Amino acid sequence: MTTEITTPSLEKPLEKPQEHNATVQPLSDHIKMVLENYFKDLDGHEPAHLYQLVLQEIERPLLETVMKYTRGNQSKASIVLGLNRGTLRKKLKQYDIR
Repeated sequence: MTTEITTPSLEKPLEKPQEHNATVQPLSDHIKMVLENYFKDLDGHEPAHLYQLVLQEIERPLLETVMKYTRGNQSKASIVLGLNRGTLRKKLKQYDIR
């Protein structure tokens, strides 16, 4: 018997959305599409360090966007992200985000 673990998705934008009729896709669908295109673009070359590449490509804009959303308030950002404030500070320093 397996237990399914569910996590909240980022299907809803952080800011008030503009009115539109488009269907919002889960973030995971976008990531999957980008990764599939990445593999196609490799043209037979073997990828290396893909896990770290993906983390870096996602983590920086995530941190930047959350910091903008919280108007630079690290305490609020740490709550939004579910990170310890010290961990958040370390990551902000790692990516040179002010």
